[in-house]
Amino acid sequence: MPKIRKFNPSQVLALSFLGAIFIGTLFLLLPWSTVQGGISFIDALFTATSAVCVTGLIVQDTPTFFSPVGQVIIMILFQLGGLGIMTFSTLILLVSGRNISITDRLIIQEGFHYGFLRDLKTLIKKIFIFTLVIEGIAWGLLFLRWQREFLWPRALFISLFHAISAFCNAGFSLFSTSLVSYRSDFLVNLTMITTIILGGLGFLVLQEGTQFFQSIVRKRRFILSLHTRLVVAMTTGLILLPWFLFLGSEWNKSLANFAWPEKLLASLFQVVTARTAGFNTLDLTSLAPGSVFLLILLMFVGASPGSTGGGVKTTTIGVIFSFIRSKLLARDSVSLFQRTLPLEVVTKAFTLVTLALSFISLASFLLFLTQPQLNMAQAFFEVFSAFGTVGLSLGITSQLTPVGKLIIIITMYCGRIGLLTLLYAVSREKSFGKYSFVEESVMIG
Repeated sequence: MPKIRKFNPSQVLALSFLGAIFIGTLFLLLPWSTVQGGISFIDALFTATSAVCVTGLIVQDTPTFFSPVGQVIIMILFQLGGLGIMTFSTLILLVSGRNISITDRLIIQEGFHYGFLRDLKTLIKKIFIFTLVIEGIAWGLLFLRWQREFLWPRALFISLFHAISAFCNAGFSLFSTSLVSYRSDFLVNLTMITTIILGGLGFLVLQEGTQFFQSIVRKRRFILSLHTRLVVAMTTGLILLPWFLFLGSEWNKSLANFAWPEKLLASLFQVVTARTAGFNTLDLTSLAPGSVFLLILLMFVGASPGSTGGGVKTTTIGVIFSFIRSKLLARDSVSLFQRTLPLEVVTKAFTLVTLALSFISLASFLLFLTQPQLNMAQAFFEVFSAFGTVGLSLGITSQLTPVGKLIIIITMYCGRIGLLTLLYAVSREKSFGKYSFVEESVMIG
């Protein structure tokens, strides 16, 4: 592929997702992909983008509008989008016996936010092993439940679809009301929750976690990296604290008629899925304003780097909180777990959040401008959901005009690729001399 060598890794990553979206759109436009034999171009483009970007926002009901062929196409698209198109391309090269160049390594590095990759073959192998094992276990557990309700061929497909959708944090469901009908089912809920969390941790964390538990069994010492410790700490905090806040907000509202075990289960499911997955077991339109705001915050944070999820990432928020703490304590450096963070990492975290909020503000303004029928909560919720590649909605996605759908399409794409990656993709490298201007201060606050 000589032409690919002319593009930098960020450009290849961005173009690979565009290519997958375009091909997915063409497949969904085929008459046998839908029950009625046809779909508009904008709806096909929206669905393909939502699948490839593992978002889960829909303008057509997946189980009733799309045929089994269309549902399989959607499933393939979010599996590709979850692991990354270039990851699958690299696997094909490895299987065919071709050598992997430095450029290929940099592309995978860009897609999973890793440092320099020495053993790409081992990494790709582990990524697919983790994926197959986790999705396979989830598939089996869900099949145990749904084989009691559906004929086994249908139960197999529904279970596979939801297992992949959960691990890829895609949010697509083959039930018109998502998982509302199973909000009291502990097997379905706990299987989905665990699969979603594992998919949102990132493959580096999964790899180190496996090595850590192996070291315990073998009675050897293994030190987790700062990245893994931060991801685990932030993930735990972003589950437990929102869980209790959501419970307090909804205890006597949307959860009023639930038994207390169901209240605990439904609230846990909703805060876990809100960060990236997009499934729901509650009617989101019945939630209190405080609960809606909490879900928006969770959607903005998202999953962890190198995972199948979106958002600004847990580590970004962790770094910013650490910076604020260091300033309050009058410290010169930013530290985490007895490690000092490089200034470049802190700057990147603030840059990413600033870009994300700026983009979300612009997308929301355009949505307000073109969709006057929406109120502020609906528009903000939709944009945050699209940018965080979550897929939750207050029920307005199908009501959007073609222009509104295009705004959400662009938002989903930018949220999945990452704004910094897109900026690197469109920027031109320029060489400047090493000099700096005279320093002068300004007043802040």
